Amino acid sequence: MLDPSSSEEESDEVLEEERRDVLVAAGGGSPRSLPPPPRDPRGREAGAARAVSPSPSVLSEGREEQERLQREEREKRLRLQLYVFIARCIAHPFNAKQPTDMARRQQKLNKQQLQMLKERFQAFLNGETQIVADEAFCNAVRSYYEVFLKSDRVARMVHSGGCSANDFRDVFKKNIEKRVRSLPEIDGLSKETVLSSWLAKYDAIYRGEEDFCKQPNRMALSAVSELILSKEQLYEMFQQILGIKKLEHQLIYNACQLDNGDEQAAQIRRELDGRLQLAEQMARERKFPKFVTREMENMYIEELRSSVNLLMANLESLPVSKGGPEFKLQKLKRSQNSAFLDIGDENEVQLSKSDVVLSFTLEIVIMEVQGLKSVAPNRIVYCTMEVEGGEKLQTDQAEASRPQWGTQGDFTTTHPRPVVKVKLFTESTGVLALEDKELGRVVLYPTSNSPKSPDLHKMIVPKNSQDSDLKIKLAVRMDKPPHMKHCGYLYALGQKVWKRWKKRYFVLVQVSQYTFAMCSYREKKSEPQELMQLEGYTVDYTAPHTGLQGGRVFFNAVKEGDTVIFASDDEQDRILWVQAMYRATGQSYKPVPASQAQKMNPKGGNVNTGISPLYTDRGQKHGMDEFISANPCKFDHASLFRLLQRQTLDHRLNDSYSCLGWFSPGQVFVLDEYCARYGVRGCHRHLCYLNELIEHSENGSVIDPTLLHYSFAFCASHVHGNRPDGIGTVSVEEKERFEEIKDRLSSLLENQISHFRYCFPFGRPEGALKATLSLLERVLMKDIATPIPAEEVKKVVRKCLEKAALINYTRLTEYAKIEATAEKDSETMNQATPARKLEEVLHLAELCIEVLQQNEEHHSEAFAWWPELLAEHAEKFLSLYSVDMDSALEAQLQDSWDSFPLFQLLNNALRNDTFLCNGKFHKHLQEIFVPMVIRYIDLMESSIAQSIHRGLEQESWQPVNNGSATSEDLFWKLDALQMFVFDLHWPEPEFAHHLEQRLKLMATDMIEACVKRTRIAFELKLQKTNKSTDLRIPSSLCTMFNVLVDAKKQTAKLCILDGGQEQQYHSKIDDLIEETVKEIISLLVSKVVSVLEGVLSKLSRYDEGTFFSSLVSFTVKAAAKYVDVPKPGMDLADTYIMFVRQNQDILREKVNEEMYIEKLFDQWYSSSMKVICMWLADRLDLQLHIYQLKTLIKIVKKTYRDFRLQGVLEGTLNSKTYDTVHSRLTVEEATVSVTDAGGLQGITMKDSDEEEG
Repeated sequence: MLDPSSSEEESDEVLEEERRDVLVAAGGGSPRSLPPPPRDPRGREAGAARAVSPSPSVLSEGREEQERLQREEREKRLRLQLYVFIARCIAHPFNAKQPTDMARRQQKLNKQQLQMLKERFQAFLNGETQIVADEAFCNAVRSYYEVFLKSDRVARMVHSGGCSANDFRDVFKKNIEKRVRSLPEIDGLSKETVLSSWLAKYDAIYRGEEDFCKQPNRMALSAVSELILSKEQLYEMFQQILGIKKLEHQLIYNACQLDNGDEQAAQIRRELDGRLQLAEQMARERKFPKFVTREMENMYIEELRSSVNLLMANLESLPVSKGGPEFKLQKLKRSQNSAFLDIGDENEVQLSKSDVVLSFTLEIVIMEVQGLKSVAPNRIVYCTMEVEGGEKLQTDQAEASRPQWGTQGDFTTTHPRPVVKVKLFTESTGVLALEDKELGRVVLYPTSNSPKSPDLHKMIVPKNSQDSDLKIKLAVRMDKPPHMKHCGYLYALGQKVWKRWKKRYFVLVQVSQYTFAMCSYREKKSEPQELMQLEGYTVDYTAPHTGLQGGRVFFNAVKEGDTVIFASDDEQDRILWVQAMYRATGQSYKPVPASQAQKMNPKGGNVNTGISPLYTDRGQKHGMDEFISANPCKFDHASLFRLLQRQTLDHRLNDSYSCLGWFSPGQVFVLDEYCARYGVRGCHRHLCYLNELIEHSENGSVIDPTLLHYSFAFCASHVHGNRPDGIGTVSVEEKERFEEIKDRLSSLLENQISHFRYCFPFGRPEGALKATLSLLERVLMKDIATPIPAEEVKKVVRKCLEKAALINYTRLTEYAKIEATAEKDSETMNQATPARKLEEVLHLAELCIEVLQQNEEHHSEAFAWWPELLAEHAEKFLSLYSVDMDSALEAQLQDSWDSFPLFQLLNNALRNDTFLCNGKFHKHLQEIFVPMVIRYIDLMESSIAQSIHRGLEQESWQPVNNGSATSEDLFWKLDALQMFVFDLHWPEPEFAHHLEQRLKLMATDMIEACVKRTRIAFELKLQKTNKSTDLRIPSSLCTMFNVLVDAKKQTAKLCILDGGQEQQYHSKIDDLIEETVKEIISLLVSKVVSVLEGVLSKLSRYDEGTFFSSLVSFTVKAAAKYVDVPKPGMDLADTYIMFVRQNQDILREKVNEEMYIEKLFDQWYSSSMKVICMWLADRLDLQLHIYQLKTLIKIVKKTYRDFRLQGVLEGTLNSKTYDTVHSRLTVEEATVSVTDAGGLQGITMKDSDEEEG
């Protein structure tokens, strides 16, 4: 064992080197110091050489090397000692079990796996895999690859070991859930089906083709290692944790007899007894730890006693032999004076004889009989076997020439010294024989220590038998019940029991974990003759007693007021008895034979050796005896546990699982067992755990805040007296350490919240940020009963988020390479062109928006208690961006409009956010761009006005699309300007309304000017055309007509406001266009009617009574006598009809509005009929010349027919004017047919389809 003889200075060195990991307390025994580290055989020569010319640096290096070796040696010895304690916890646990309800931890991803994952997704995006996918899935994978997989935050999370494949899959699942919801519904295909299909494809990409078959095996291994571990696996795990070699483990395993449950139970009893003695010593000497109040000192002693009593109860509740036959022992009432039990003693709690009744199983195997001569070879023989007091069994029959069986009989008995009888029979051939003839018998007295191998036994034969050398070969195997710890023959002499010195058969019986009895039995008896309870006795080797006859080597069991002397005939048997009784008594003193003690310590002294001489020699040879025989009660297990927990946590964080600081079930089991068995206080355990977790978290490891919360809540509850584990005492050290941990934890949590984007990237680990905020609120509480005001928590979180804004923006600008750290880069930045600055600030705006969207998507749930704080964080973040934005905008040239995309990008992101819309940054953004928007509209208005003026002056009126070049340009510019302002989505309603109103008014004014100028141009152009039937309406006039038509259509889009009274602007321009259209229709109709008037004026020359009419009639009649004179007047009618038809076709083809064409044709027809009617009315008293009549009939009929074909309605066609004209021409036609023999030559007012065009 470790001795305090190594002086206080050396203990202080251990404290300093191990951060007070262990304290070695004072104890009995001779002084012993820690062995020095091994020396290099070359060290003496080197030292001699240096002694000639010592160099300070060389001496310093040598001293440092020596100190390092000594430190390593101390650490090695410390780990070996700790491993001894841990091995005992694993070998015989009686307080803890491996938990089965812990969350399964996933395999963590490393850098190589992340790189391979990137390559696989890149290969998929490049089309290099066989996975079939649609465009939507490819877009989702591309977004996942660009935003998540390539993120440096994910790379840091993977490096810290807090990222698993499950995290990657969850992020992808959340990403595609939003995308799938936005997809249109497809009949027969649910969105859940699409989602599961996409996840299956993701899994296929993730696994890759080459790892498809390997995956199930890897998962199976991970499942096993995270579940219940065997003892061998636990040994191996803690060998790795503490750096213990396999040979060292074997030596410790054998020397400590870790496979011997009795030895381990005895070790536990000795440890618990030692802890009780220490508590009593502490109470006597009044040496207590420093507590918060003095009243806790007595409470501390009671807690120590209670904890030991609880451990005793746990040990007592265990079965006597784990893994053996089911044998649960009754719990006995024990008192301090119940160690001795004698038959008839009524003053003490008696252990009755029925409490120590044993049950044995015997196996009797009869092999063969030798020397059988008295029976004929063909006779039948057989054997019987019985345990006296039980049933009788018989073997099969065999011939006397070959008496062999190999038959086994199984018996159960309660006699520790049973009598076994085996008899040989032959079948009787006599008719009157009632029984078979007995040929021989053998009687055996087996015990549990008897040989188990077959042996020849001489049989007792009847008198006068010829078989004088008859032997039987058989084996008797008697088992050893699990609660029978040892048995054999001893001489004994006591004062209250075994009062005569004689040889008896003794059995050491374990009734329960704390109750053992030494019992003596007689043959064929199941209950002991006498018994003695061993509690309170101390067993040891003694010298021979000369006055006692019998027995060669002696030992005794001593108790106050009683001594029992035992003797054995064999030294090894004595050692086994002493070892068994040493385990049973629970004494702290380890008896050592005098010869062995002298051999091990020839100079004398009290040396506590190991139990097994063989293993002790091997342990001594390798220097293990000191650790194996060390008294656990002499160690500061709080410091040892701190080292154990730290090493275990380091090992856990470096294994292949994403544990987040949680121990594996096997590790939790060993730590729980260690704390319970060696009395490590729960508060100390969790304080050490918190300290290690905080340290790892500060160094970049990902630690689950729920784990921190659990340990912190436990410590807080303990320090404030709430007794989470039943411990009411609070030491000053615990309170001080708790306050220190509380401050460190508060700083850590505030730092993590300030770096929430990097400590919890993409919301991973899931729920960690929310748990961190919950833990911060718990840490800020003054005590466990008084909740902290919400405003205080809010104040701290607000401060953290303000820092987070600066951190996020700083890292973002570093990523975007906008803020240069070096002076040279700053100069380069200052010399950048305005366009370059705007490009960079636009890119930075995209990154800022992406950050805000990710915050909302992944972190808003955690800040659900204070959504306004996240909005304040976003405003602070954007205010930092506004500095760069303002700088870039100030550098832009005057009247440069390249910055409007920046406004659109930011405004579109902000206007849909409930908290950021019209917030501080949003208003600042509007203030910057309001003058720019107004200036832009002013310039555009001036530009459009000038383009109208110049364009109409130079307009050729060639048709372009729906109008002319100028009109098309005008309407496009007005529409583009309005769409531009609309796309700004100006967030402030009043200014947005003002902009819309101004643009509508501008459009109204511009269209009005265009309409008026077109009207003037139309009239001028129309005036330049002739009035003859050669007139063909120019395409330019049609284009002007179309400009007005298009203007009317554009007003519906460009001039209508959403309000009520604003409709007046549209009405005004609409009325103007309608009026202008009416005017140009009237002008055009007047023009074409003037052509008709010209035709009629030509016909007027044939009026009756005029000179020209008489001259023409005479000339025609005279000429007709000699030649065939052509019919006058038909050319005129045909020319006019052609004029009408061609102009109708021109208008129908080139004017875009059907309604206006119909109005034009209506007016044209009506005006034409009216002119003809008036012309006829002027000649009401005159008879029309035949030529006049024929021309008018043809013109009227063709006009009526043509306009009907153009769609003029019947009501217009058959007007009163037309009826008047029709009646007059019909009368004239009838008159001509009567007076003129030649008639009208087929021209008539009657309807006929036979007339040609």
